[in-house]
Amino acid sequence: MAKCSFTIPPKLALVLIVAFTLILLLPAIGIEFGNPQADVTDQYYIDNSQVETGSNNVVTSIVFDYRGFDTLGEATVLFIAVLGVTMLFRRKL
Repeated sequence: MAKCSFTIPPKLALVLIVAFTLILLLPAIGIEFGNPQADVTDQYYIDNSQVETGSNNVVTSIVFDYRGFDTLGEATVLFIAVLGVTMLFRRKL
């Protein structure tokens, strides 16, 4: 079997990393942070959350009722991550 001994010079690696980072940051140009745009959806949640969900807290109604499946998915991913770390660090008997 032939071994591949291809190495990238450190300066080239740095340039590639910086270029890749800048490419990933391009979509963020022009976004105003700290000044969110008001949306029709925001007002809909404020007006209808108590009637549709029965919750007095708008944030709770959004997290548990409107986005319930998303929250369930996030909890599942967190559980699997904790389970994986536990399995990595468990002691062999």
